[in-house]
Parts: sequence; structure tokens; C-alpha cells
Amino acid sequence: MAQRRRQSLKARRKDKKRHTHNLQIKTAIKKKLKELKTHFSGKNIEEAKKALRDVTSKLAKAAKKDIIHKNTSRRTISRLSKKLAKLTA
Repeated sequence: MAQRRRQSLKARRKDKKRHTHNLQIKTAIKKKLKELKTHFSGKNIEEAKKALRDVTSKLAKAAKKDIIHKNTSRRTISRLSKKLAKLTA
């Protein structure tokens, strides 16, 4: 079995902290997405616009910090904005 080095123990602590932080951000995004989808189904256009602004912001920040992939965030934003445009038309 490998020896425990100080660096590896510290790296494990840092990974754990990062993991919990990233998980909090991902769950916040998922909650906002769920809220936005309920606005879409209820056809609340004004509320959907506000929620889309929040979701867009959260997705962009997460992509900037490499919590999620940048193309994933862009794709999601694009699909949601298309859906909103379809509702308003």
C-alpha cells in the first residue's frame, strides 16, 4: 500500500471541498431549470423571462468556472431561449 503523503492528504481535502461546492452550484442550476420549466408549462411569460435570466446567469458562471462544459451551458441557454421565443410568438 502506498504511503500517505502530506500532499496527497491535502489534495484529498481540497477535492472534497471543491466537490461539495460544485455540487451546490449544480443543484442550484437544476432547481432554477425546474422552476423555469414550470413557468413554461403554465405559460407565465413574464415570470419565464425573469427565470430565464437567472438560469442564463448561473449557467454562464458555472461554465466560466469549469463546473460544467461551456458547450453544454450554451446549448441549454439556446434551447431555453428558443422555447421562450416560441411561447411569446
